[in-house]
Amino acid sequence: MTLRQIVTLPDPILRRKAKPVTRFDADLQTLIDDMIETMREAPGVGLAAPQVGIPERVIVVEYAEDEEDEVAPKKLYVMVNPEIKAASEETEEGIEGCLSVPGWQGEVERALAVTVKGQTSRGKPMKVKAKGWMARIFQHEIDHINGVVFTDRATKVWKPQPEQAPLDNV
Repeated sequence: MTLRQIVTLPDPILRRKAKPVTRFDADLQTLIDDMIETMREAPGVGLAAPQVGIPERVIVVEYAEDEEDEVAPKKLYVMVNPEIKAASEETEEGIEGCLSVPGWQGEVERALAVTVKGQTSRGKPMKVKAKGWMARIFQHEIDHINGVVFTDRATKVWKPQPEQAPLDNV
């Protein structure tokens, strides 16, 4: 596995819609493994292939139900060609950061629950029903493969002051 460089704004790849994955091969698995290692090292809770310079529809998300519990196991999701198939009408504003927009945070309104369909790294169909913070992460990462950055959706964007607690980057 290799750590990949995370691209940041204004890199144009972050503004392009990523291509669907059609080959489920060793190269795809290498990309996924590298993305997982890069996300964990950053550290972040999600990463999309365009964020490492690859214009393909691949995301990784790692989430623990109880983020406060240091020993709570995290669940890793790898999804190829993900699409939001359903979203709750109920939304919530929340604070987001992004590995591709370092040093900035913003308030973004997102659906409280989503159903995401896609494929596994081997091309098998998969579906994830996500709520709360996990739903926010999936929406954020799927935005990336559609050429959208959180600042595009934010109602307010700011640079946190040094005394503010750091926020997980998605």
